Amino acid sequence: MEFNFLAMAWVYILYSKKLNKFYIGACKELDRRLYEHNIGHSKFTSTGVPWNLVYREEYQDLITAKKRELEIKKKKSRIYIESLISKKIP
Repeated sequence: MEFNFLAMAWVYILYSKKLNKFYIGACKELDRRLYEHNIGHSKFTSTGVPWNLVYREEYQDLITAKKRELEIKKKKSRIYIESLISKKIP
């Protein structure tokens, strides 16, 4: 499968009440990706089902979205993630 890295993309944050954890990701098809997380398609998120979308940011391309995903992950801060969520509702 070939991806068009120059089409709209998303950075998203999911929350699992079951695990009390956040998951940060980037993708091109947000609805499909959320569905995959909730059917156990992703090894990391399969134990936390159900995952709820709590935050999203839209970008012009996947390259920029991936950079932002890494920026958020590098903070390694639940406080930072919660501050993002409190400022923007999906």
